[in-house]
Amino acid sequence: MSRREKLLEKLKSNPQKIRFEEVDKVLLSTGFTKRQPRRGSSHFTYTLNDIMITIPYKKPYIKSRYIREVVDLLDKLDD
Repeated sequence: MSRREKLLEKLKSNPQKIRFEEVDKVLLSTGFTKRQPRRGSSHFTYTLNDIMITIPYKKPYIKSRYIREVVDLLDKLDD
């Protein structure tokens, strides 16, 4: 099992305790490009072709709502 697969399983099994860096790693390894915020914004935008997802940077953990969106998006891409 690769590191990416392990991170995906972690996202699915416990969406309450996921750090921004882990989501960032999974999305970038999938092929998304990251656009960083300007002028104090805390939201990062990831794009892949015509698919776009925005995730706010929050310490220590990201809200589980955004984790569920990422998991649903990745499941659609795998199909």
